[in-house]
Amino acid sequence: MRDEASILELRQWLQTPQGRYLLDWEQRVYDAAVVDAFGFHALQLGLSEFASLRDNRMPHRWLATDHLPLPVAGAPPPPLFLADGQLLAAPAALHCDFDALPFPNASIDLVVMPHALEMARDPHHTLREVERVLVPEGRLLISGFNPASLWGLRQRTGRARRGVGMARQQALFMPRAGDFIGYWRLRDWLRLLSFEVETGRFGCWRPPVSSPVWLERFGWMDRLGEHWWPVFGAVYFLAAVKRVRGMRLVGLARQDRRVKRAAPAVVAQQGAAPVCDHRVHEP
Repeated sequence: MRDEASILELRQWLQTPQGRYLLDWEQRVYDAAVVDAFGFHALQLGLSEFASLRDNRMPHRWLATDHLPLPVAGAPPPPLFLADGQLLAAPAALHCDFDALPFPNASIDLVVMPHALEMARDPHHTLREVERVLVPEGRLLISGFNPASLWGLRQRTGRARRGVGMARQQALFMPRAGDFIGYWRLRDWLRLLSFEVETGRFGCWRPPVSSPVWLERFGWMDRLGEHWWPVFGAVYFLAAVKRVRGMRLVGLARQDRRVKRAAPAVVAQQGAAPVCDHRVHEP
């Protein structure tokens, strides 16, 4: 579990212009991904300020956090979901460790993880725990910061300067807590856990600036970045499916066997006169 100071710093960063810019992009991506996910049980890990399940129609939804709620000045109230013209309350809140989820094996149909791996105590154990609770063919959605981006470069540069004692008073562009996990590295982890990655994409190509005016001026980079430098987006999104080897879907068995006709048997009778051909061949 992360310390309260790190969690508070992350929640405060999400209220900055760059944090809201990031969450706006992720909100659109998650809305499009969860609307067609069917089942009975959905789970979100982390980021209680983020309504990633608001467009999902599963009857049972949970929001799990590994920290107790902390008040943040200016933070929005708990989200209300709109479904078929009716307001729905936010998912049920859980306080638990991400590497020890309080769910039985193969009981969750959908798990969403907005930046949960970066803030998890042990990302490997967290992924294994998610694989345990997911049903076969269950869906997993993950988003995280891309270290191979301008944002990631600025963050590494700031950490290096702080490590050698230079500009120690200078704040980092992103929260200091958390370990950025590369896109291809995460795909390898998922492959080892028998996940099949269906889709992957990047977003947020604007440079690491804190001014809302300059973020707006660099909006043209989002339009070009998706076509010219897609892998350098500040954030990535992955959609994966849990595959189980040897699994067969149970359904009505069809009897497609064709009944073959048996060939007529030739029975030779004892004592029967031989059959002679009395046809006369004319010359």
